[in-house]
Amino acid sequence: MNLLSSRRLRIGVLYSRVRVEEKWIFAALEQRGVDYERLNDGEIYFDLDEPERWRSFDAILARDLSYTRGLYALRVLNAWGVPTVNTARVAEICGDKLATSTALAAAGVPQPRTRVAFTPKAALEAIEELGYPVVLKPVIGSWGRLLAKINDRDAAEAILEHRAMLGSSQHSVFYIQEYITKPGRDIRVLVIGDEPIAAIYRKSSHWITNTARGGQGEVCPLTDELVDVVTRAARAVGGGVLAVDILEHPERGYLVNEINHTMEFHTAQPTTGVDIAGRIVDYVIGVAQRARAAAG
Repeated sequence: MNLLSSRRLRIGVLYSRVRVEEKWIFAALEQRGVDYERLNDGEIYFDLDEPERWRSFDAILARDLSYTRGLYALRVLNAWGVPTVNTARVAEICGDKLATSTALAAAGVPQPRTRVAFTPKAALEAIEELGYPVVLKPVIGSWGRLLAKINDRDAAEAILEHRAMLGSSQHSVFYIQEYITKPGRDIRVLVIGDEPIAAIYRKSSHWITNTARGGQGEVCPLTDELVDVVTRAARAVGGGVLAVDILEHPERGYLVNEINHTMEFHTAQPTTGVDIAGRIVDYVIGVAQRARAAAG
């Protein structure tokens, strides 16, 4: 008997903080009788000469809060042949808004009109060509932080100068999108593999509708048109466990705004009644089983 195929699956969960989503994931793993280990990314380390400890995992689910920590951990694990959800390549694309936009553009997926510049002067020209108002975003970041809605030239000059003076490499890339007048909401669609499994409206009187910023969840129907756009977007970035954020344009229909590779679902799970944590765990188990079968 092959000892590899006869032992129980062993799953790792890489995390920064135990939030409600992680509690649900741990519970789902326990309900399925999976041998799993909690891996706090602030406490672990990798010995690049000793990969065997990590190769003992059949798969590792990454739930890091830090894009940088998660990305570099996934790069090490994938280099050692450890299956991960998501892969380093998916994390690299989804964690960087410009990388996401270029992947969507290459796949012909509809998204807001976007401009990228590297100096305040060029950024100002791009903004004026695009037309006010615009939204200036950091290329890396989540929860709606450091977004700026720019309504006129005076505001543009002030904000661009401020960003330039911050001095970080991230703030030297000016990522500019057209402002979409939303109907008081956007849409978050949860995708596992190639399948959209649930969707919510995130409603707010503020133009930033993230639930982390006070947006309220409401069930959104998964129409054929929405499923088509979301599926194409997920495939464009490499698939896996994703949250695809959608804006509704009055003339152009659904536009993909962002894709999150370490999604929160504390609002979506109770709102939709879908066992999202369980579906994630089942997907990770499937990845682990396929990897074990391929290894013989």
